[in-house]
Amino acid sequence: MSLRTPPLGETHAAAEAKLTEFGGWEMPVEFDSITVEHEAVRESAGKFDVSHMGEIEVSGPDSTELMNRLTTNDASALDPGDAQYSAITDEAGDIIDDTVVYRLPEADDAAFLFIPNAGHDEDAHDRWVAYREEWGLDATVENATTEYGMIALQGPDALSLLGELCEAPEDISRFTVAHRDVGGVDCLVARTGYTGEDGVELLFDADDSEAVWSTLECQPCGLGARDTLRLEAGFLLSGQDFDIDENPRNPYEADIGFVVDLDTEFVGREALAAVAEAGVDETLVGFRLQERGIARHGYDITVDGNVVGTVTSGTMSPTLGDAIGLGYVPLEHADPGTEIDVLVRGREKRAKVEELPFYGR
Repeated sequence: MSLRTPPLGETHAAAEAKLTEFGGWEMPVEFDSITVEHEAVRESAGKFDVSHMGEIEVSGPDSTELMNRLTTNDASALDPGDAQYSAITDEAGDIIDDTVVYRLPEADDAAFLFIPNAGHDEDAHDRWVAYREEWGLDATVENATTEYGMIALQGPDALSLLGELCEAPEDISRFTVAHRDVGGVDCLVARTGYTGEDGVELLFDADDSEAVWSTLECQPCGLGARDTLRLEAGFLLSGQDFDIDENPRNPYEADIGFVVDLDTEFVGREALAAVAEAGVDETLVGFRLQERGIARHGYDITVDGNVVGTVTSGTMSPTLGDAIGLGYVPLEHADPGTEIDVLVRGREKRAKVEELPFYGR
């Protein structure tokens, strides 16, 4: 199967960006270097093409009920222009995907846009349609992924840069979304991000992608820097820090129990209510290596020579200058300061559990 290409595919090729496959898409992994791009976001601003993320539109009289029954957070609490982080779980309470849900600002009736991770848009659309039919709900569900372009503008200077291009982006509060004209293009501007820095994510007609990208005069960044930035911020990566097939985890294990509202009736609620009452045996922790080495996805975590867990994400942190990672361990090894080892290329490397996030407290 051929890879999907974002609307900016030709632009990235002309910039001689290094490309990689991610979630079925051909995306830029770096333009200059991961370190240069990472530091630009931490120190000033950087722009990311994130058009590989999905966009599913849900509208109609029963749209709120459909969203509430298929995501773990309370979508009915959203006013027009509000956003929330949420999870999509199966009957067992395990995470299928994590997502951001936007209640669109312009709609008189409730209308939502939610963002599945790369390669999950078709499955998410089909899931919403199947449950809509099973429950007899009146809602329109559209997979609009190919209709949207999406660019993340992140960093301490992101809002000031955007303020030169549109009206009062600082008036858009965290986890809200509003319309703004950016470089002559009508954009949904969401005060959200995946880097641990302030910034926005812009959504717009796919045909306007080049116009928006070119008007944002800052460092272009690829998926490599996006990964190091999100790991420093302690954010989950779908398919690594949870995977419904290879490493099924519920929100409490994945340390995002705050997205679970047990007062709503969603798929997986009964299972998660039982977990909330009984507690979990393992949980996701952050750790920092105390000696040279880099923890990679799939490496064993050991204590006294015994395997107790598995690394899900790991990298050398450009900001901290140390190797950091995420992994699941039993609760007795989860407290910050706990000493563990990571098996790196057959050798145990000393590490310590650390409170998340690594950066941006």
